[in-house]
Amino acid sequence: MEKLNKNSGTGKGKGLGNGGGKGRNKGGGYSVNGYCICAKCGAKVQHQQGIKCTTIKCPKCGHTMIREELLNDKRSKD
Repeated sequence: MEKLNKNSGTGKGKGLGNGGGKGRNKGGGYSVNGYCICAKCGAKVQHQQGIKCTTIKCPKCGHTMIREELLNDKRSKD
């Protein structure tokens, strides 16, 4: 009888491990619609596809903007 090497590469796993590969936002991406919001003063601007909210400065106070969904997720955990 032939011994199988433990690391022989013959496994049939899906490669997701215990984490399931879901990542941030429970595995779902944010829609192309939505807003970037200033966490400091509450100013709101329309999100532009392909531009991260964190690269935008608030037009009112100059603070870094964040995605509206992230702000809502953070507030719901507090």
